Amino acid sequence: MKTEPNRDPQTQKKKFELPDAYVILFAILLLAAIMTYLIPAGSFERVTTEEGKSIIVPGSYEEIEQQPTGFIELFRSIQDGMVDGASLIFLVLMIGGAFAVIEATGAIDALIMKTIHVTRNKEYLLIIFVALVFSVFGGLGIIVNAVIAFIPIGIILARAMKMDAIVGVAIIYLGAYSGFAIGFLDPLTTGFAQQIAELPLFSGIGYRTIIYITVWASTVAYIWWYAKRVKKNPSKSVLGDNPFPKYDEKSMENAPSELTLLHKLVLAWLVFGIGTYVYGVFQLGWSLNEMAAMFIVIAIGTTILARMNANKMVEEFMRGAKGIVYGALIIGMARSIVVILENGMILDTIVQGMSVVMSPFSNVAGAIIMFFANGAFNLIVSSGSGQAAIVMPIMVPLADLMDVPRQVAVQAYSMGDGFTNIITPLSGVLMANLAIAGIPWTKWIKFAFPLVVIWYIIGIIYLSIGVLMDWGPM
Repeated sequence: MKTEPNRDPQTQKKKFELPDAYVILFAILLLAAIMTYLIPAGSFERVTTEEGKSIIVPGSYEEIEQQPTGFIELFRSIQDGMVDGASLIFLVLMIGGAFAVIEATGAIDALIMKTIHVTRNKEYLLIIFVALVFSVFGGLGIIVNAVIAFIPIGIILARAMKMDAIVGVAIIYLGAYSGFAIGFLDPLTTGFAQQIAELPLFSGIGYRTIIYITVWASTVAYIWWYAKRVKKNPSKSVLGDNPFPKYDEKSMENAPSELTLLHKLVLAWLVFGIGTYVYGVFQLGWSLNEMAAMFIVIAIGTTILARMNANKMVEEFMRGAKGIVYGALIIGMARSIVVILENGMILDTIVQGMSVVMSPFSNVAGAIIMFFANGAFNLIVSSGSGQAAIVMPIMVPLADLMDVPRQVAVQAYSMGDGFTNIITPLSGVLMANLAIAGIPWTKWIKFAFPLVVIWYIIGIIYLSIGVLMDWGPM
């Protein structure tokens, strides 16, 4: 008698299960290590600008002795990545802990209920307003890494609108990065790239603003399309039946419907703390470590306002930090891949290879190739100013050779860098945002990738027009 094959639903389900983000990153890490054996090691000469930034000298590339990754170096790179990403990792833990303390006061739940009442049937206006504010900040370069601090606020708004955590992250993070990707007044990306290209600072802002408006509008339209879809049918959420992974266990049925004096004081203290950090960034040169310090101050201040027992504060803080350890450590795991590539001395070889591939093209095709090449390179080097220092000295002479306006070359770099920021697992900011929201990277990709395609179509159109109209300094 013929026996039936095993049809156990659990066994069948495992066959289609996506690999964990750590598994994906480790596979990329192995690939990077193999590349250090296959790709020749090389280096450009570098000069230091007056601002202290190191940029490469075009035409100075030379191959050097191969520096392949050994067995121990492969696994040590994970530890090195954790150390290199320590500032961002601990910032995420501090934010998680601080917001857990704030949640314990009931202020978060009260704000959610109040927001539900105020925004009833006006969700699209809320999405437009929040995304606009953050996109302007992103375009000015004001809020790039600091966007991490606002993700819990986005989650609050999404819960109030009965959507999912994807929407919460999108209205804050994608809002900011729709502006940052264009960088119409960002001194560290557009400004720095224009300096290397010997263009007037922030020249071409008129056409660049038109590009920004188009990208922002498409972003808001995409977020609203997804949000409306999820609100109408929660099963359409890419997060499945767990729309808020970090908050799924909480019920809002008994949440207070009015903000008490304590709630208002706690929320005001939170706003004051974040505002102090923003001031510190511009006036005192603060960075991620100061942001982490401010969230500790926010947690302690909240404890005092709520007259919370010190032991209770520690308990809540640790509970919040514990909930995002998985996501926080993935930042270091992503950084370990860059460690392998840097130690293997193959990043400059990749840049040299890009220049060789792009050189035969001319005009419109050349601009588009520049755009895609920068996007691909950003998957490895996700720092905006860091990428400018590496690729712009190569792209400027290439642009001249291919009869591509230098302004177009700057924009190809800016959009190439900015558009892939929202999907590369090597971006510490992205992984930190997802960690705070409890969103798996594989789920986020399913949501964000179609938007990246839309952005690229917009980019191709505007770069082509820029070449045809000979977009000059203006």
